[in-house]
Parts: sequence; structure tokens; C-alpha cells
Amino acid sequence: MAGRRARTGRGWDASPPRTGDDAAPPRPRRGSRRAESPADEQASPPRDESELAREICLRQLAVRPRTRAELAGALAKRGISEEVSADVLDRYDEVGIIDDAAFARAWVSSRHSGRGLARRALANELRRKGVDGEVATEALGELDEETEAETARALVERKLRTARGEPDAVFRRLVGMLARKGYPPGVAIRAVKDALAAQSAEAAEFAEQIDADALADAEGEPERDSRPTD
Repeated sequence: MAGRRARTGRGWDASPPRTGDDAAPPRPRRGSRRAESPADEQASPPRDESELAREICLRQLAVRPRTRAELAGALAKRGISEEVSADVLDRYDEVGIIDDAAFARAWVSSRHSGRGLARRALANELRRKGVDGEVATEALGELDEETEAETARALVERKLRTARGEPDAVFRRLVGMLARKGYPPGVAIRAVKDALAAQSAEAAEFAEQIDADALADAEGEPERDSRPTD
């Protein structure tokens, strides 16, 4: 038929498929991943151990400050050699990224104000984090006995608002609470006695019968020492 436009593309007049060497390679589907050749694998050398160690440290420090011992432990768990670990951590020491003294001071301040922990409990925490004994002692020295006693009284007064039971039972619970936070028996007993004396007539009468010094001696209160315990 004259004037009828020839059909193109797929259909009765479509060109036959190409064969042999002239055939074009199939086009990859959209979204499909090309398989890596052996040459590609050789183009990706193994990562440098020092680079990996630095990455591990920075990832740890992004969460919160860490001591040198904590970072060394994290590197060991990832299989980093002691030599590379020491080199990386020494460099971090030099530039101030690791500072155990600053860490200890911040830890003591934060844990005392936030959790009400006393020096004995704080010393144990610093020891578990690998802080050197002398460094820990210096940081703990910034928390004096008067501040510690004031914190103990504040803790007791807050707990006493919701405490229920006979005065002797309340007394034992509150002294135990302070003991778990690391307060020496003498500080704990005096703090609870003073708080009970100001609570009610019944509690004050009970408090009058408490001999704080005798009870502290009976508990075997050790000499005040802020050094980390073993």
C-alpha cells in the first residue's frame, strides 16, 4: 500500500539478531552489581594496622572519654598488636587526646555530684578503669571530708522523705545505703542520726540513744585513706 509507513522495531520487519563476534554484549540490568574480578581484589590492599587502631580509638572516644588502659583493652580485643597499640596510644598521650589525670578529675566530680559516691567507691571505680594509683589519689584529694559529709546528709534527707517503718529499721536501711556508696561507718551513722533527730519526736528520741562513735568503732571503721583499694 502506497503511503503506508513501514513498521520498525519489533515485529515482522524487525532486524534479525546479531550473532558471532558482531554480537553486542548484553547490557547489565539497572541496579545489578558488577562481579569483582581478581584484578579488582588485588587493587584493594589490606588496611594498615596503625590506621585501624586509630579508627578504633576514635570510635571509642566518640562515646565518652576513656583511659589509656580502656583503649588498650579495646585494641587488644580487636587483635591489634601490643607494639602498634603502644605507638598509637603514646602519640595520643603526646597530643592530649588521652589524659588520665583529667579523666580522673572529671570522673570524681561527675560521679560524686550525680550519684553521691564517696571517695572509697570512686577509688575502686578508677582502679577498675586502669587509672594509676597516684593519679587517682590526686583526683580524689579534691573531694574533701566536709564536702563528702554534706553529700551524705543530703542523700539521707532526700531518702528520708519517702522512708517508711520504725526508726530503727529506717536507720539501718539508710546507713546501708550510704555504705554501698562508699561512705565510712562514722560518716554514714552521723548523717543518719542527725537527719532522724530533725524528722519527728519519735525519731529524735531514737536518735538520742545512738552513740555514733561507738557504732563506728564496732563496725571497725578504717583509717581515712583515699588511695584505691585492691
